[in-house]
Amino acid sequence: MSHRRRSQVAGSPHDAGGGEPNASPSPEKLRRIPPWAALGSDRRVLALALAFRAANALLVRTYFNPDEHWQCLEVAHRIAFGYGHLTWEWQRGLRSYLHPFIFAALYKMLALLHLDTPWFMMTAPRLLQSIFSAVGDLYFLETVLTVAGLYYWFSAMEFSKGASVVSKQKATAGQSASSRKVALTIAALSCAIRPTSAITWLYVGLLDFIQIKSKCRFVFLEVIPIGAIVLAVTTFLDWWMYGSQGFPSMIWTFLPFAICGIVKSREWRLSGLIAWVLGVYSILGHKEFRFVLPVLPLALMFSGYCLATMSQVKGKNLEGKGRFSRLQLSVILLILTNVPMALYMSLFHQRGTEDVMFHLSKEAHDGRVKSVLFLMPCHSTPYYSSLHYNLPMRFLDCTPSDNKGTLDESDRFLTSPSDFVGKVFKNLSSFSHIVLFESEERHVLDMLLQNSFVEVRRFFHSHFKVDRDLQSSVVLYSRKDVL
Repeated sequence: MSHRRRSQVAGSPHDAGGGEPNASPSPEKLRRIPPWAALGSDRRVLALALAFRAANALLVRTYFNPDEHWQCLEVAHRIAFGYGHLTWEWQRGLRSYLHPFIFAALYKMLALLHLDTPWFMMTAPRLLQSIFSAVGDLYFLETVLTVAGLYYWFSAMEFSKGASVVSKQKATAGQSASSRKVALTIAALSCAIRPTSAITWLYVGLLDFIQIKSKCRFVFLEVIPIGAIVLAVTTFLDWWMYGSQGFPSMIWTFLPFAICGIVKSREWRLSGLIAWVLGVYSILGHKEFRFVLPVLPLALMFSGYCLATMSQVKGKNLEGKGRFSRLQLSVILLILTNVPMALYMSLFHQRGTEDVMFHLSKEAHDGRVKSVLFLMPCHSTPYYSSLHYNLPMRFLDCTPSDNKGTLDESDRFLTSPSDFVGKVFKNLSSFSHIVLFESEERHVLDMLLQNSFVEVRRFFHSHFKVDRDLQSSVVLYSRKDVL
């Protein structure tokens, strides 16, 4: 985005600072002005981001997606403690161990400090992730300030507005080579952790390649060496481990503001990246919301741009005494439609599977759990990474079959719960505890009672169904002789 265009969005210097003429700041003064002068120092921004992310981590009590446990923490627990379940993707070598190693180190540290209690085992990974997210927030803010010039909209002094832009442009120009190497390293690591990230980075890299004059130097002295190093590291980690053992739903009510920001900003490179990622993922057969998470912050940035332009509109937009402005109404709308939903999703929706594992973990450490059977769709709960106790557990397998049309255990159970349990688990009394959803409980209740099982606890799970029958609660049964 050009400096001229952003100045037009923000208003002229005379509008912001009275009638004083626009004077060019001296280089000495430019160096003394931080990139985000209006929002405080980078330490303050990082502290605020850390506080918010930590509060978010401590607030969440719900279960969103199996991958948050089974494709990271469960693998990390196996690395750190020697036991944990590896799903078929890991057994066939389809994923990189680079990401789980981070949390395996955290688990090891907790064990050395004798802090590997149920609460810490479930909370510490979220707190660690909150640190990564806060650092990402800091750099995302810098990206917003660089691309969209948001310091125009919040800076009170005319001089600071111009100085911040020039300072940022000078810093970017002076560090382009080193910054590009850092970006290439981050891109390579991102692709190593999740290969589909290449869809995002391919677009960014091609744009950079077109603008670079020394293309051969860029390819042979930067791209290939950095890519080779990261590939060698991830290949070594994988060899060692294997050898030794709906976008609108995500952005919600920010969507119209994001579209408004894209149109008003005319920043087609970044909006093109959003369109590119959404377009490519739409072609793929397997679709999940989380695949397009990398471009969600960019869409939110454009939403902020739209809201910021509203603050520059003067005169007749409901600015009368006692009436709300367009900006105020928009912010109220976003708060009312997002904050209550965020609290509900974090505290209530699908929390039963987290609660039952926390309860089982405490009971197991007290010696009251011998073995557990999960009669529910596969990967419905966390596993050893939350239980943190090495005892026999069994869940319904859903590994893809080589024979097309063959139903896995999870599908067979949902099709006919009582018949499946009777054929596969003839002797339920070999388990001390059984976990299942209320929707399946009625189908196998007689079998549970015949094998001397009694209800121990019932945990609230959800008010409405997601992709199956209403799973309103998670029920825990135990054999009478182990109570």
